[in-house]
Amino acid sequence: MKVALIGATGFVGKALLEELLARGHDVTALARDPAKLEARPQLQVVKADVLNADEVRNAVAGTDTVISAYNAGWANPDLYNEFLRGTRAIVAGTKAAGVKRYIVIGGAGSLYAPDGTQLVDSPNFPAAIYPGASAARDALTELRNEISLAWTQLSPPVAFHPGSPTERTGKYRVGSDTPLSTGDGPGTISAADLAVAVVDELEAPQHIGKRFTVAW
Repeated sequence: MKVALIGATGFVGKALLEELLARGHDVTALARDPAKLEARPQLQVVKADVLNADEVRNAVAGTDTVISAYNAGWANPDLYNEFLRGTRAIVAGTKAAGVKRYIVIGGAGSLYAPDGTQLVDSPNFPAAIYPGASAARDALTELRNEISLAWTQLSPPVAFHPGSPTERTGKYRVGSDTPLSTGDGPGTISAADLAVAVVDELEAPQHIGKRFTVAW
């Protein structure tokens, strides 16, 4: 399959790139700085700014699916606005290119607590990541109104972060709109196994027009 990958140099994007290539997919990686990605078989790197819908359209044209692991950067002082701006440009560029399948890695903050509130609205939600989590929640709300894309969002488990375990087991559990727990604590997973779940969804879609979550 021909896959356009956004965010291939990031924490999740690197794992997605490895999983896609290992499973034989042809990948077009969009990057502001193509030099950050080494040439590899089945990998084409295209210079593109994902804040520009026209550049996204030109880069993803001719692919079967766009997978976005876009992140505007946790230290970005304008994180909320730039996250939404980039997400909207990616969606607009994907639609303009005529690509119907769109898979996005969202946030855990939009998952629902047992009382029906979203985690991002919890009084104990970390202030440092609130702008990004809030933007990801609002982006999902917009995506749910999208009728011209066969979209899927994967929200990672609550305890998923760059310090999570790194191994690839090829195993995971699937949930929908509420967080999955692991033992007595919040669920976690490695970036490698999160990527397995994404590529499984790519190859055998189970969540068209839906959000799902995973954890070990």
